[in-house]
Amino acid sequence: MSAPQADDLQKLVTMPMPFGKHQGTLLADLPGNYLNWFAREGFPKGELGRLLALMHEIDHNGLGELLRPLRRGARPLSPPRR
Repeated sequence: MSAPQADDLQKLVTMPMPFGKHQGTLLADLPGNYLNWFAREGFPKGELGRLLALMHEIDHNGLGELLRPLRRGARPLSPPRR
């Protein structure tokens, strides 16, 4: 996994999943089994893959509480247009 960027944790609590079964769900709210599936099958390329890998590490290590303070006042980002 590449080094996290300064605003990656904020993006986890504001960026919705842009596709698939959990489209529209905030990355921070994706279920562990879905993150585990990506870990087995491969994360997408680019920023989304990097963020999903980071969320997988947070979830896998039981560190989800780290995101709680960031959720307060966070405004969800609009999903990217296709």
